Amino acid sequence: IVLIMKQKSLVKIKYLDDNVRADLNLEWPNMAILFCAVIVASVGLNTNSSPVVIGAMLISPLMGPIVGIGYGVGTNDIQLIGKATKLFIIQVIISIVSSSIYFFISPLKTLNDQLLARTSPTLWDVLIAFFGGFAGVIGSAKKSGGNVIPGVAIATALMPPLCTTGFGISQLNWRYTLGAAYLFFINSFFIVL
Repeated sequence: IVLIMKQKSLVKIKYLDDNVRADLNLEWPNMAILFCAVIVASVGLNTNSSPVVIGAMLISPLMGPIVGIGYGVGTNDIQLIGKATKLFIIQVIISIVSSSIYFFISPLKTLNDQLLARTSPTLWDVLIAFFGGFAGVIGSAKKSGGNVIPGVAIATALMPPLCTTGFGISQLNWRYTLGAAYLFFINSFFIVL
């Protein structure tokens, strides 16, 4: 019985490892999906549309490298941490540059509720990110993870703060830029944790 339980545990660990590593690639389709998610989120933020912002969070591939960093830290895999961190930095740069350009050329320049909500992080954001990340770990370890990872992406809202950072840059408003970037950092850090 102990041998069977050990084999099942090893299969789950192998499944988790394969899942995490599969999401860490720099192929152009993932970067194109990221760009599309940035534009969708920026339009949703710009037009104050919650459903559009939620849709952008569902299609965004930002959770892949964040989960990879957390898994690498948890397994003490320096190479995995490096690969995931590199992908994460590239995705963050693409997101901020794309959203900054979008908001710079957009005719809508007014600050609305969707944008303003991403400029002042609170303790609630920390709790959401921490428990969302914890649920993501549990969901990743299951063979039928269901909708846990997309749920974590929605709950912790990674794409909207990045796009709001781009809004702040396009408007040269450093308070919004730093507030949104800080919210993104909090969400990312506690998901990794």
